[in-house]
Amino acid sequence: MHAAATLAAALVPYLEEPFAFFGHSMGAAIAYETARAIAQRHGRTAVCLMASGRRAPHLPARRRPVHQLSDERFLEELRRLDGTPPGVLENEELMQLMLPTLRGDFQLAETYQAPGPVALTCPVIAFGGTHDPDVSRSDLEAWRQISNGDFRLHMLEGGHFFVNPERRRLIGLVLSELSRWTG
Repeated sequence: MHAAATLAAALVPYLEEPFAFFGHSMGAAIAYETARAIAQRHGRTAVCLMASGRRAPHLPARRRPVHQLSDERFLEELRRLDGTPPGVLENEELMQLMLPTLRGDFQLAETYQAPGPVALTCPVIAFGGTHDPDVSRSDLEAWRQISNGDFRLHMLEGGHFFVNPERRRLIGLVLSELSRWTG
């Protein structure tokens, strides 16, 4: 993922030890690839990677790509995922401006797949929603294969965007995990 190499190069001068990565959904794939790039190209290792709401990077896609759907079906999918406020989805002018960017995001997320379970040299902590229609517990468990052997999974109540209603609990878990690996 070219974006991760660019991001890694930009971040390295600002990284202080210790550092960790957290990413949700497509952000989890970017965090994984960025952690890999920093380790491989710059010799620095994150204390942990926290991947949220994303299948492990080496797992193949299970469903048809959303980014190729008609505008109407694409908007239905956005509603189903429940991560975009209804007022935004109902604003036709705003959505016409946002659709190309959203499709691009979905295309990047849907076409990315790591070549195999390329392990990191740090622990991996996965977070998932108990009712996520697209990311199962076993999809999250597969992150174990790219950890250094230390792996933990936290399931929180909710769908794909469990990060919104479970914000306080998620932040508490993130802080707890950070103290575990930095303390």
